Amino acid sequence: MQNGGMHRTDDLLDRTRRFALATINFCEGLPKDETSKILGRQLLRSGTSVGANYRAAYRAKSKADFISKMGTVLEEVDESGYWIELLSAAGKVGVSTSGSLLQEANELVAIAISINTARRNSDSRQ
Repeated sequence: MQNGGMHRTDDLLDRTRRFALATINFCEGLPKDETSKILGRQLLRSGTSVGANYRAAYRAKSKADFISKMGTVLEEVDESGYWIELLSAAGKVGVSTSGSLLQEANELVAIAISINTARRNSDSRQ
């Protein structure tokens, strides 16, 4: 991969790691009621797996493996957005608390979709 591409990949490795850390901090600040604990655990699992799965995709052995692993990244970050939205809709957190994390989840969804689309399209041209 050329330097420009490698730099973007390193940035995304860092960005997904920061998303995991932000998810941890967000979950630590949730109310201690039963609903928040259950939904928070779901969010904690999906939000921290985004970076782990992107790291696995980064190290994929083939384009097909990369596309498959990026599909998992997309599923996990989209699920994270769902849990954040649900916590907000249930009144467990305010928009001011959840807004930036939800925005980052949505941006990571868009990035994962564009990466997968680009990889699939490059396969069809060969």
